[in-house]
Amino acid sequence: MIQQLVMYEEELEQINNVCETLHRESNARAVLVIDKNGQTITQAGDVEQLDVTSLSSLTAGNVAATGGIAQLLSEKEFAGQFHEGEKTNVHISIVGARVILVVLFDERSSLGLVRLRVRKAASELTHVLEVLVKKSESGSQPSVFAEITDDDIDNLFND
Repeated sequence: MIQQLVMYEEELEQINNVCETLHRESNARAVLVIDKNGQTITQAGDVEQLDVTSLSSLTAGNVAATGGIAQLLSEKEFAGQFHEGEKTNVHISIVGARVILVVLFDERSSLGLVRLRVRKAASELTHVLEVLVKKSESGSQPSVFAEITDDDIDNLFND
């Protein structure tokens, strides 16, 4: 079972910023950050035409299957994958052993540029995830859900 991360507003904003910056600097079509369970954490770019939920789930399954291949080959894991299509290329990387970074790009970018920008983004995301884990373990800050009261829930359903 994969441990769930508790997401705090400050770190989610930082993850969003990293995602937006990677999208812009790599000239990608879209960037997704998903957890290893296949849940989308954030996204940037041209995602209106994408089934983000399915893409996230299938990508997490792909990473899990590739992890099985790595085990068979006595590897810890394969940190990155690249799929080349006719119109769209997909770069997948595991960041901080906790999240999956997906970059969709086309002829407007290159694999070299994407890899270069992903390296920087992965470093930044790893730092944010480390802070997030420390906060979760210490319980020092409430999650965004802690701000919701029973009265808020009642009001939501009374409207």
